[in-house]
Amino acid sequence: MSSTAKTVSELAARVGGHTFGDGSVIIHRVASLETAGDGQIAYVEDEKLFASASASKAACVLVPEGADVNVPCRIEVKNPKLAFALIAEILHPPKKRDPEIHSTAVIASNADIALEVFIGAFVCIGENSTIGSGTQVRAGAKLGDNVSVGNDCVIHPNVFLEDGVTIGDRVILHAGVVIGADGFGYVRDEHSHYKFPQIGTVVIEDDVELGANTCVDRGALGRTRIGRGTKIDNMVHVGHNCDIGERVVIAAQTGISGSVTIEDDCVIGGQVGFGDHIRVQSGAVIGSKAGILPGKIVRPGVWWGIPIQPLAEYKRLNAHISRLPAVREELKELKERVKKLEDDLIQNRER
Repeated sequence: MSSTAKTVSELAARVGGHTFGDGSVIIHRVASLETAGDGQIAYVEDEKLFASASASKAACVLVPEGADVNVPCRIEVKNPKLAFALIAEILHPPKKRDPEIHSTAVIASNADIALEVFIGAFVCIGENSTIGSGTQVRAGAKLGDNVSVGNDCVIHPNVFLEDGVTIGDRVILHAGVVIGADGFGYVRDEHSHYKFPQIGTVVIEDDVELGANTCVDRGALGRTRIGRGTKIDNMVHVGHNCDIGERVVIAAQTGISGSVTIEDDCVIGGQVGFGDHIRVQSGAVIGSKAGILPGKIVRPGVWWGIPIQPLAEYKRLNAHISRLPAVREELKELKERVKKLEDDLIQNRER
């Protein structure tokens, strides 16, 4: 048995589930219902897929409590998808690197590096920067001066942490992330644009994950903040002085202008565009490709469209818009009928 393999009973205990069938079956991997086989565990949560689950060749299936799924071995849990994710963390733990400082790394003499740290090839670490225990700084990453990185972080290749930024514990920054670049702020006279000072900082709190090529700009005079437990997808831009709360989820290619506040537990779809000085209140859900005008307050609920509107209103307007070609034809027909009636009326008068 590999070090990460577990029995069905062990996995059930980890996720608070109940085992039905042979709890001694050994599980090595997670897999989908369609592809799972010996030594693999899958999950089902939608009743429409219960028949597929019953036909699956998985060694074990995670199912909702009381589900009518006929498999030789199953674990019943309240939330199968969550249990599946937790089991995946057990069976497929993230790659760990033994403590090492690569010979090609360039580290300032007054940088404070904990003992249990991995520093890969061609990493640069600037003056007075600190890195906590268990953190991995992978090949080609650059940390500027006065940067603070907490414990058990993973800084993937070619990440840039500019001067003075602060990273909490257990933060994951994927390849190409840039934190602390200048914000986009200019003052114009009649001849040119003059850069407004960009001398603030960025604070990334604990358990944040930022996707590849995401950029978080430093505050102009204050700070840009990403709150604890927030997860941001690839290629997202967070402008200067934004304050993003805890447990927020933001999908790919979203652009957030400066001084936007997104409160705790919001969900932002992909390709959403934010004007500046917007406040999104806790619990709001904004659908993909929505556009939000500067200064707007987005209250809790589901929002969609350009400019955004409540989902029910968006659906109603979409239904009307889909009928526009038919309405155009009806209008054309009505105009012809009105014209005919007018012509007939004129002819009758002439008689």
